[in-house]
Amino acid sequence: MISLVIGLILFLGIHLLPALQPAKRENLVEKIGAGAWKGLFSLIAVIGLYLIATGYGAARMEPVWIWHPPAILSHITALLMLVAFIFLAATYVPGNAIKARLGHPMLIGVKTWTIAHLLVNGTLADLILFGSFLAWGVLAFIKHRRADRAAGLGPTPSTTGATVLTLLLGVVLTAVFAIWLHPMLIGVPAIIRG
Repeated sequence: MISLVIGLILFLGIHLLPALQPAKRENLVEKIGAGAWKGLFSLIAVIGLYLIATGYGAARMEPVWIWHPPAILSHITALLMLVAFIFLAATYVPGNAIKARLGHPMLIGVKTWTIAHLLVNGTLADLILFGSFLAWGVLAFIKHRRADRAAGLGPTPSTTGATVLTLLLGVVLTAVFAIWLHPMLIGVPAIIRG
């Protein structure tokens, strides 16, 4: 469990730095250079992810149950994951209405992903993992939206075609992840049959 917590501190901490301390981040970039900053950021993020994965995997071997979620919540989780993948797609498809109106769809997608997983996972490790990502997502979203307002940024132009592409891409990503990638990467089926 300790490696999970250390991994979360490293991964989420390095991702919070630009939002919480933009001046410190800029000073560090000026001091060591943009390339070195990107390398340091990536190294810390990868180490954090490794510790999160190994710590969470070890915690799953001896779970400490906080609650046992009812099976019906898996249907709500499936719907929320579709929404999360649509937000993920909105991050990368230029000119879509979701990103234009809401801003920072990646962070909204992370929050949706964490809520979906908190509904169907009831161990202490789950609460630490998904709860930490939820707290980070909320905090980072608030900070980024405040920065947008301070900079005078508002809704941007969007097209129907880009928005439809975003929705379709979200559906495809959801299907690919649920059917193939979740069982392969996480070791647990995302679709419960029966």
